[in-house]
Amino acid sequence: MFRSLRRMLCGLAAALLIPLGAGAQTAHAADAVAADTVAADVVAAEAGAGYWHTSGRQILDAAGQPVRVAGINWFGFETGNYVVHGLWSRDYKSMIDQMRSLGYNTIRIPYSDDIFKSTTVPNSIDFSSGKNADLQGLNSLQILDKLVSYAGQDGLKVILDRHRPDAGGQSALWYTAAVPESTWITNLKALASRYLGQDTVVGIDLHNEPHDPACWGCGDTATDWRLAAQRAGNAVLSVNPALLIFVEGVQSFNGVSGWWGGNLMGVGQYPVQLDVANRVVYSAHDYATSVAQQSWFSDPTFPANMPGIWDKYWGYIFKQNIAPVWVGEFGTTLQSTVDQKWLAALVSYLRPTSTYGADSFHWTFWSWNPNSGDTGGILKDDWQTVDTVKDGYLASVKAPGFPGTGGGGGGGGGGGTASCAAAYTVSSDWGGGFNAEVKVTNTGTTAIGSWKVTWTWSGAQQITSMWNASYTQSGAGVTAVNASHNGAVPAGGSASFGFGGTPGGGGAPSVSCAAA
Repeated sequence: MFRSLRRMLCGLAAALLIPLGAGAQTAHAADAVAADTVAADVVAAEAGAGYWHTSGRQILDAAGQPVRVAGINWFGFETGNYVVHGLWSRDYKSMIDQMRSLGYNTIRIPYSDDIFKSTTVPNSIDFSSGKNADLQGLNSLQILDKLVSYAGQDGLKVILDRHRPDAGGQSALWYTAAVPESTWITNLKALASRYLGQDTVVGIDLHNEPHDPACWGCGDTATDWRLAAQRAGNAVLSVNPALLIFVEGVQSFNGVSGWWGGNLMGVGQYPVQLDVANRVVYSAHDYATSVAQQSWFSDPTFPANMPGIWDKYWGYIFKQNIAPVWVGEFGTTLQSTVDQKWLAALVSYLRPTSTYGADSFHWTFWSWNPNSGDTGGILKDDWQTVDTVKDGYLASVKAPGFPGTGGGGGGGGGGGTASCAAAYTVSSDWGGGFNAEVKVTNTGTTAIGSWKVTWTWSGAQQITSMWNASYTQSGAGVTAVNASHNGAVPAGGSASFGFGGTPGGGGAPSVSCAAA
């Protein structure tokens, strides 16, 4: 894949904030398994604490409960900005909050080895009007610390991705003349040490998209990516044996080529073997025609042929219970009919959460950023508005968030009584309209399976769109009910939903919350 295209910056972000749209949420499973599904959802909502490990094709948390990575890529540290993109437009906390409110539970953060250099200075950050105030004067690694910390408070996990040796561009192999293997491994170990004990960072993606001449199982230490992944993975685990090691594929195996990083055909014969058991997660990348053409897109049976393609390249690893599989990148501009059919087929192949729970493929969509030249992003060019069509395709494979590391929500109902509280915050108001977020906190001592929030405006406000909840409005009264993926909330945990409305200037009404 031609990475330079995906890194081209768009023009300056629009200053005008407009209401975010709503992504449709899918229904629960069939009636025959509905009761089991609800019970599984409650368990999943409580899962995710601590470091993770693997068992067969599943990822389990520290308590042995299965979890599903259902996340988003937020790039920028690997570019000449040396920090995630979009901070020229918004505060980083507001974006992480928005990721959570949309139902993403993990952030994959690409970086290059340049961020370890003392001469590297992050740039293109807006500090006006109090935005990103706590990032002033920090270097790239210190800013990464802030992002990891806040993501953890919000109940999101982080996977760090060594994307490039330097900000100049992607490399076929894990090393270059300027960045030798020794530097790559030293920096991987530095990250493992830096976040030791901070289980928000659950693992490291060792190198992004190895491609020809990289091989898998050929035995040449200069080009055999599988052997290099073992060396690097063991080095990381020597510092923090609790981390997951994410290993991408290559481009070609036994004469069969595919996407960069997307060919894991060699795993069956040549698995990655690490000194610590149950730490390997294999990672594939898959894209549509907006990135490049592939022969399977012109197959007369398309898209019915795609499950067989995915089975061959990487899906068999999951289906044969060899190891978990994480589709670390997939994306499209969604402009062509072919791409729309591709994304619908891939989401179906990844297995809907309502039916399979965490016994599913893991994923992080490419990308949060709108300035990905050949895919676009979940955000539109103003870095605020959600592409609700694109986000809506992902609704069925989203999954519950994880226990946050920050302070829990208020005190509460004892005796096992279900109770909740809701906090209403106006995130932006431009007179003609506004955006708001409501955070629902379980204030009881037991998990809840559903919640309902109500309020009455004092003015003529009307909801124009809502995400991560459904609503009814009668006059000034509004009732919002959880979506299928965020109704289950553990004791002390929280869920969020957001909406756009018109006109602005209404302030924040009093809200009430009911739980069941």
